[in-house]
Amino acid sequence: MKVYLPLNILYFMNFKKIHFLIFVSLFFFVTSYVLSQINPENITIARDEYGVPHIFAKTDAELAYGLAWAHSEDDFKTIQQSYLAGNAILSKHIGLKGSGADFLTQFIGSDEIVEKDYENKISPEYKKILEAYSQGINSFAKKHPKEVLHPDLFPVTPKKMLKYAHLQLFISSEGDYWTKKIIKNDLNYKIIDQSIDLYSKQEKGSNTFGFNSIKTKDKNTYLAINTHQPLDGPVSWYEVHLQSDEGTNILGGLFAGSPNVLIGVNENLGWCHTVNRPDKTDVYALEMHPKKRYKYLVDGKYYDLEKHKAEVSVKILGIPFKVNKRYFKSIYGPTLKNISGYYSLRTPSLNEIRALEQWWKMGKSKNFSEFYSTLKMKAVPGYNIGYADKNDTIFYISNGLIPKRATGYDWKNVVPGNTKKTLWTTTYDIEELPQVLQPSSGYFYNTNHSPFLSTSIEENPIKEDFSKDMGFETFNNNRSTRLKSLIDQHSELDYEDFKKIKYDNKLPTPLAYTWMDINALFEIKADEYPEIRDILIDIQQWDRKTDINSIGAGAYAILYFKLGKYYRMLSEPKIFPKTFLIKALKETKEHMLKYFGKEKVQLGEFQKLVRGNKEIPIFGLRDVLTAMKSIPYKKGMSRVVAGESYIELVKFTPNGPEIESIISYGSSDDPKSLHYNDQMDEYASFKTKKMTLDKQLILSKAIKIYNPK
Repeated sequence: MKVYLPLNILYFMNFKKIHFLIFVSLFFFVTSYVLSQINPENITIARDEYGVPHIFAKTDAELAYGLAWAHSEDDFKTIQQSYLAGNAILSKHIGLKGSGADFLTQFIGSDEIVEKDYENKISPEYKKILEAYSQGINSFAKKHPKEVLHPDLFPVTPKKMLKYAHLQLFISSEGDYWTKKIIKNDLNYKIIDQSIDLYSKQEKGSNTFGFNSIKTKDKNTYLAINTHQPLDGPVSWYEVHLQSDEGTNILGGLFAGSPNVLIGVNENLGWCHTVNRPDKTDVYALEMHPKKRYKYLVDGKYYDLEKHKAEVSVKILGIPFKVNKRYFKSIYGPTLKNISGYYSLRTPSLNEIRALEQWWKMGKSKNFSEFYSTLKMKAVPGYNIGYADKNDTIFYISNGLIPKRATGYDWKNVVPGNTKKTLWTTTYDIEELPQVLQPSSGYFYNTNHSPFLSTSIEENPIKEDFSKDMGFETFNNNRSTRLKSLIDQHSELDYEDFKKIKYDNKLPTPLAYTWMDINALFEIKADEYPEIRDILIDIQQWDRKTDINSIGAGAYAILYFKLGKYYRMLSEPKIFPKTFLIKALKETKEHMLKYFGKEKVQLGEFQKLVRGNKEIPIFGLRDVLTAMKSIPYKKGMSRVVAGESYIELVKFTPNGPEIESIISYGSSDDPKSLHYNDQMDEYASFKTKKMTLDKQLILSKAIKIYNPK
């Protein structure tokens, strides 16, 4: 183990803070001459009454600079944490807790792929965006040196930004999941497992649906952007409006460190993503030489494994130490050794760095043809897309970089790594993926369920037209079942009907869980169990609405937590027997009496939305349309940490898009800001805020207007 010494030993002495600030100040003084190409005077940031930044500039590059500055004002810490992880520096900042991310970004070769492809594959136009955003971040850091988390991150560069994006998209392709399974030697069955963890089901999800004039009474086109993400952290949403003289005018959401909008609406069109899970990642078992180390056999020929070392930092008694972890690379991809042998990972996202550029071009599209043409870049490795535009076009696709695999192999399991027959090199084209364009039904919908259930029965993509090796979902879930039933209730609907559907918070009957089945709960005869009779009746007679004041929803929510330990005892399929349900109901009663002193607990008494000192009752449960994931909080309560996050509802009219939005907390992550939690009450009351793309209207009502300097 090597001791890691920083540039100056003063860093660890009593003068640590003084030295650190001097170092940062001198560094930015020297580099500012190189990085000050954007003139902040050309950029206007207008904050509305909710603190949402509306950024105006002549060029898209200036927009990126302004975005970097505005987002840094609101959440500089999370942006830095994201980039630290993507550049293998996080462990230097937080020690052992950051070592996993630091290892992963080295393991997947983010540095190498970005260095190799940046000059040739990133367009000159988008390089300007990346350069300007990095300049904005660096300028903000120069002015606020005390907020810099670690000096090794700076100056932020376009390549450092892309390394983080590369890591994040590998994770979204479930590459981190399979890396962990290799390390744990848990590769008995490679399947897109719907039962990974009871408590992570709503960590990432989302709903999207759209209606065109066939379905709407006013003949306008509606789009619901209804994302389910963590409410805090690197993949929580940040709302922004960007407008330039180069044709950009978009309002939407992005993650920390993104230089452009990832979901949103411009003057012509809008789109939403939901998480999908086709099979994008493969695991290969290498056949090693019986005597010679690091040699593996492929089609009768031995190859040498490339040997690499990832370096992470840990701190012992406050002193950083370097720790090296070995990994390898085969012709199939990055490789790890466990007690069973050597295994390689392969996923298309490992060889792609243009995803951010594709999202930028999607946001600049003026019509469906341009938007669809941009999808053909095939740079975004996953996610469903729900789309609508001012021309009354609606569209859905289960997008993804899905390998074209050889037939005859069990791709749901670990495949042989001793033949080039399994070494796929291409992915399906956009036209070959499940999609729906302008259905005569007048609608599409997706709630992370099967792409083969995305519109009317007659017009759904046909499952048999797609290879099983693509691994597309084939199931319904509670949200999809409920959403389809609500849509089918209307031959035509108006905008208020549309909003009622979006804010529906009721579970369907019967429950259509994709990861567990607790329908036996509703078959237990309450009179046979007097100890839990009242709680059981409250749940069985519950209208299945997850309102704040619902007694049935409160009992169900507490029961859900108690089912966790029994869930882990069940084999597949996860069908709960009555014995487990009865035990969990008894524990539910004990919990209620211990913490609430009664057997009738409203959902809002148990489940809270919390930020800072503000704590309010909140609606929703896992797998209703208004989905909420909560974790244990205090005094027997739970706290929502994911689910309904950024919501943007759009009506495309002849006079332009009418937009309303809401976010779970507020526009700022600064506890001292007025906008730290100022949207919580509206959010909890199913209310939204009116938004616009009209520059003059925004400037006339803005609370604060300034330049980023």
